[in-house]
Amino acid sequence: MIQNPIITGFSGDPSIVRVGEDYYIATSSFEWFPGVAIYHSRDLKHWRQIDFALKTREQLDLTGVKPSGGVWAPDLSYNEKEKRFYLLYSNVHSKNNWFFDVDNYLIWSEDIHGPWSEPVYLNSSGFDASLFHDEDGRKWIASKDRDFRTENIDKRAIVVQEYDPEEKRLTGPSYAICQGATERRFVEGPHIYKRNGWYYLMTAEGGTGYGHCVALLRSKAITGPYESCPYNPIITSQPEDFSASETLDTFMMTDRFNPDSLLQKSGHGSLVETQTGEWYVVHLCGRPVLPKLRCVLGRETSIQKMKWTEDEWLVMEDGSRLAKIQVPEAKLPEHPWEPEPLVYDFNEGELPLCFQAPRNEITPDWADVTSRPGYLRLRGRESLTSNYYPSLLARRLTAFHAQIETKLVYRPESYHHRAGLTCYYDLSDHYYLYETFDEALKQPVLMVGVYMDRKVVDLDSKIPVEAGAPVWLRGDIARENLQFSYSLDGEHYTEIGPKLDMTILSDEAGRYGRFTGTYVGMFAQDCHTKSKWAEFDWFRYETFEEQG
Repeated sequence: MIQNPIITGFSGDPSIVRVGEDYYIATSSFEWFPGVAIYHSRDLKHWRQIDFALKTREQLDLTGVKPSGGVWAPDLSYNEKEKRFYLLYSNVHSKNNWFFDVDNYLIWSEDIHGPWSEPVYLNSSGFDASLFHDEDGRKWIASKDRDFRTENIDKRAIVVQEYDPEEKRLTGPSYAICQGATERRFVEGPHIYKRNGWYYLMTAEGGTGYGHCVALLRSKAITGPYESCPYNPIITSQPEDFSASETLDTFMMTDRFNPDSLLQKSGHGSLVETQTGEWYVVHLCGRPVLPKLRCVLGRETSIQKMKWTEDEWLVMEDGSRLAKIQVPEAKLPEHPWEPEPLVYDFNEGELPLCFQAPRNEITPDWADVTSRPGYLRLRGRESLTSNYYPSLLARRLTAFHAQIETKLVYRPESYHHRAGLTCYYDLSDHYYLYETFDEALKQPVLMVGVYMDRKVVDLDSKIPVEAGAPVWLRGDIARENLQFSYSLDGEHYTEIGPKLDMTILSDEAGRYGRFTGTYVGMFAQDCHTKSKWAEFDWFRYETFEEQG
């Protein structure tokens, strides 16, 4: 059986494609750089990250992007005739109830690792765009249109428009083809497929919270009209039929939590056919920490086995609509991957693939792995609350139980200087164990800091340490709890600060719409001259199975 989620930790809005015997998934990256993680599998069961698609500021400029802006729902496709990958992605600069300031781009490559073409600008009138390659050679782009006129707030449609690959631009009229296949509203995430003369439109509906779902429509013409599948929604965590107007929480719809489902928020699907003729849909999901209904790991990626009915509609293989945590395997040879290392020692002179930074291209002028062999050096810049230039390198948290640890060598000389370990959701909510300088003691100290809901709290936990002497910093994550500790010899650890609430680091804990997940990593800060360097000997990340 395939165990869901197939990609754990922040990996929402999956887009899947098969090329021969290889399967690739692209996921949303929002404000994190590099952008658009690419995952690879040979059996649909075992997945590993192999690259990022957007690696330069020319491809993706996230400067000043707000939390959960940036890259939404990238679309990965492959044209067999051209032997070419295409990636369609957005850069959301700002959003509110009326306006979305977003640019949509298209790039392509003959290899999944690139090099990718220069970005082609498409438009700025919507999001969640996807590319469909028709049998006649024409290409079409489907997206969610964001009509900002007050009278049309409830009429925001899925639109389709032709793309001219020679002119590298959209051409012809834009056709509104769908305002939703269910009563759950918030239609988005369109993908178009063709089978037996039918154009199938797969949509995400009900928002990205607990009322989320995958729905299906079809038409004999790509521009419509489309009819709704009688079995909608075809995948969901909440199989009861309901209207969004009935729900108490119109964003996360926490009142639609289904205690009978181990996967929540299931929706935003992408379809693939195996080389053996089997059909699967990958979709996002969430696994909340109860009873708070907060998904610390963010929106993850799961998969469901599908079948075609006699009347040519797609449904789950077992005939239900409820997303399953265990799914029948495809008739493919099993292909596991080598496990990730527990320790990243920075001895190779380059950063491990898993590390990202919020909004920042990772360059040696602030993240240096060559000048001192075996060390990552971070130049302190802005605070972790900055929308612009924080010096933070982190990786996704992928399990409810984990231990993170690093060895830090630092010589802070001012309270402006801070460096250490962090559990970070975004610039509004994060925890950090750090070394800084205490003027009253006239020496460095270790402290625990909390930044929550735009308020900073330094906990009463000053531990004097020797300037320039190594310190070992550790964080133990146990589902809803985080406990920091430190060591001065690398062997004996002492807890510092109280147990902290990990559930704050979640989409649901914020006041506004958030869509990412928890990261863990290292940071440095110098709010005075942006010149103080911190040195990290290694970073260890270990996950554990939940007991009981």
